[in-house]
Amino acid sequence: MSAEHPGRDGFDEVFCELLPRLYRRAAMLAGESAQDVVHETYLRLAARPERLTAHPVPYAYAFRALVSTIRDDARRRRRQVLTGQPPEVPSGGGVLELREAEWQVRWLLRQLTLKQAAAVVLVDLDAHTIDEAAEILGVHRGTISRARARALDALRTLTKDPTA
Repeated sequence: MSAEHPGRDGFDEVFCELLPRLYRRAAMLAGESAQDVVHETYLRLAARPERLTAHPVPYAYAFRALVSTIRDDARRRRRQVLTGQPPEVPSGGGVLELREAEWQVRWLLRQLTLKQAAAVVLVDLDAHTIDEAAEILGVHRGTISRARARALDALRTLTKDPTA
């Protein structure tokens, strides 16, 4: 342990273990600013490292901080306008199809509110229960249920084929 930063060594180790998962979730929720958001989350958590290292579920604590950072970042960027529909990309090999699918998932999640996207990520992608997701985000289970239901309705509307 460092004399300057007690608990800092353990913090860096815990955060580094969480980093790949946090970055993937940030990419889904924040898109191109994912690296900035994860860095900002790191700085926020590093200010009080003992809170992360002492938490019974460090990922839950870090994810909540990540969502808070994304929300704050979105407030700062309100005046920016997102682009419209994703560009047409020809379907070729498996890698290209995977990249296209990842881009579409990110685009779809960015069409939702942050609360809705966080609910979908936690429940549908990370396989948490509604109660676990509510605990991670520090809200009532009904809030997560409503946000997820609204998100799924919005996603169904967005993915309907207009020619059908």
